[in-house]
Amino acid sequence: MRVRKSFTESSNPIMTEDKYRESANMQDRGSTFIENRMTVAGAVNKTVLLGLILLATSVIGFTMASPMMWIVGAIGGLAALIFAVFKPQYSPVLAPVYAAFEGLFVGAISAKYFYLFGMGIIFNAVSLTLAILFSMLFIYKMEIIKVTQKFRSGVIMATMGIMLVYVLNFVLSFFGIRIPFLHEGGMIGIGISLFIIGIASLNLLLDFDNFEKGERYGAAKYMEWFSAMGLMVTLVWIYIEVLRLAAILSSGD
Repeated sequence: MRVRKSFTESSNPIMTEDKYRESANMQDRGSTFIENRMTVAGAVNKTVLLGLILLATSVIGFTMASPMMWIVGAIGGLAALIFAVFKPQYSPVLAPVYAAFEGLFVGAISAKYFYLFGMGIIFNAVSLTLAILFSMLFIYKMEIIKVTQKFRSGVIMATMGIMLVYVLNFVLSFFGIRIPFLHEGGMIGIGISLFIIGIASLNLLLDFDNFEKGERYGAAKYMEWFSAMGLMVTLVWIYIEVLRLAAILSSGD
């Protein structure tokens, strides 16, 4: 009961605990075979598959880059993600669809920065994103930062605050208004970008925690796809923010 209560209180904004709990309850009423339950290894394998899909379609997005390409990728990925949040049982289909559309978005955005700054900025952004991923995995496994309820709440609140600023900036852009210092140069702009990357990186700890607790909780097998998609959301966010920060630093050279 203690494990179950702890699990139902932790989440990131995408991978909510209720989804795992509901899928586990459905498992309790249906098949109890271990092969029908979520495992960490299964979620990791699904993450690798989604990464390969994203990489493949990002090549298409990069070579055929256009504003329409990244708009289609962004809208398609968002639609698949929202659908999966409400219907996680369809994640085995929706997660690959999300990865495919998100690859188009990432590829097209990367091409924009490539034309402005060269291939070096893409290589650096990918390398730093992977470095953040493995560094946070090490921090999680070594329990350097423990994923407590207070920690979860703080990360979630900060994440939702950042998302609110993104939405506000998007709406204001239609009126020719931009939120000051957001993704701009100067020490304040760089500091804000570093803060956003820091919060995005901390979300990885919640993703790792959900992988392990999903297995312990006995979530349904399809939650491996749902969990992998949640991790991919975080990684794409980190990559885009790192790319923007690299552009700010390159512009200052």
